[in-house]
Amino acid sequence: MEARAARENFWDDNQEAQRVLKRISELKQEVASYENLFDQAVYLNDLLDMAEQEEEDELYRQIVSDLEDLRKEFQKFEMLILFSGEHDSKDAIVTLHAGAGGTEAQDWVEMLFRMYTRWAEDSGYQVEILDYLEGDEAGIKSVTFLVKGDHAYGKLKCEEGVHRLIRISPFDASGRRHTSFASLSVLPEISETVEVNIDPEDLRIDTYRSGGAGGQHVNKTDSAVRITHIPTGIVVQCQNERSQHANRLSAMKILQAKLYELKQREMEDNLQKLKGEYKEIAWGSQIRTYTLNPFTLVKDHRTGLEIGNANAVLDGDIDEFISACLRSKNKLV
Repeated sequence: MEARAARENFWDDNQEAQRVLKRISELKQEVASYENLFDQAVYLNDLLDMAEQEEEDELYRQIVSDLEDLRKEFQKFEMLILFSGEHDSKDAIVTLHAGAGGTEAQDWVEMLFRMYTRWAEDSGYQVEILDYLEGDEAGIKSVTFLVKGDHAYGKLKCEEGVHRLIRISPFDASGRRHTSFASLSVLPEISETVEVNIDPEDLRIDTYRSGGAGGQHVNKTDSAVRITHIPTGIVVQCQNERSQHANRLSAMKILQAKLYELKQREMEDNLQKLKGEYKEIAWGSQIRTYTLNPFTLVKDHRTGLEIGNANAVLDGDIDEFISACLRSKNKLV
């Protein structure tokens, strides 16, 4: 028993040492990034003074362009120092669901899925599809995917909520304008070092053949897995891997994250009750509207940020929205 306790203490100490070393490495990287940005700003400022004095119009235009690139780099750096959550540095498990509206809403989910995968690729992240259910005629009913990369959860948690699309429907022969809704939820991928106790007796595990309309994302083998956590009623499923074992591991990963989130919410609820200001946690409120007709505009209803180039946003250019959200959470203007 003493030897076992000693091994466990050694493991805990080793894990803590690894976390400390990782944090030191992150802080060093942040300092190095700041110094690099500062040096570039000083250099461009000196060049700008020289261009103005010598009336070098072409050089002036080039410097203005370089300053805009530097502003975008600083915006990315700023996001790193705005993260304050315990799990902000972790990978993210993202789920998109179509709202009411049938094909319209399912097509909107596919557009959002494309937007987030493009954003992930541009950010140097990897995307792994965990579960994918195609629409009846077009689009996607629901999709769950893992975004792997530094601070993926810290960024994508700002995207949680209901997203609204206003456009001329490509599925309406009369060319009428339609409004579609889709919900996005995001969870941090919980590592094995975080304690989330799951009693095997509390699980009901069912296997079934992958469903949906088919396509490259769905396998045609009897390997899909659905896990029900009986005490909470939480149901998770995964059908995108080729083997039942791999689907089970992915489903357990999602279940672990959901149970951890439930535990955190219960703690927050209890704290709010102690403060006397309990507020019900409901299925996310509308956070953003994407208008494609009669004009193009994407408006975030939490921060008031508006971007007129809706096509760029739908192509994955959402960092300004994420930055504005983080600044708002940290009460920065």
